[in-house]
Amino acid sequence: MIFTVDHFQISIPAACAARKHSDKTFRPRSHTIGPTLNGLSDPKAFESTSISNDRPGKCECFDLYKDLVPYGKAWSWQRRIVSDKMTLIERKQDCPDTLIILQHHPVYTLGTGSSEEYLNFDIKNAPHDVYRTERGGEVTYHGPGQVVLYPIINLRNHRMDLHWYLRALEEVVIRVLSTTFSIKASRLKGFAGVWVACSTSP
Repeated sequence: MIFTVDHFQISIPAACAARKHSDKTFRPRSHTIGPTLNGLSDPKAFESTSISNDRPGKCECFDLYKDLVPYGKAWSWQRRIVSDKMTLIERKQDCPDTLIILQHHPVYTLGTGSSEEYLNFDIKNAPHDVYRTERGGEVTYHGPGQVVLYPIINLRNHRMDLHWYLRALEEVVIRVLSTTFSIKASRLKGFAGVWVACSTSP
């Protein structure tokens, strides 16, 4: 495995949810962590993402957290980014990691091993779009008010260990919840992900 494309999501207050954007007006905005990377300031980056950098270990960030992006469009974009990165690697060129931050219109996604029995509706008469994706896990709902982060990581630049990667993602979420929102979160033995204790009081 060279690349891992995964996601995690954080709910934000409804007041922060963005207005709807049509397919015609959607254009990703990007900024980088570290020196500027070639090809990232192109406003047409969505149509053709070509990335190179002078030193490994850099990360590009497409910050669309206020935008509602159709799931199919975001999924296609991620595949193009992975394809471009694979080409750079075949050419022995360095490529940065990528982080995409956005929201989706209401959508359900099913991981590779998921079962339709976990859907609370008939898939032939679904209330929203349903996608079966390459990720692991069961059914997930995405919608306005949830900020979804998609890291696209070349593990050869870090550690070739999927379990390490998943624990690192969990640690990021735990630290963000603690430092930014003063929410205490932790791991739960035997389960993947980050967990927050829920109060049963009214």
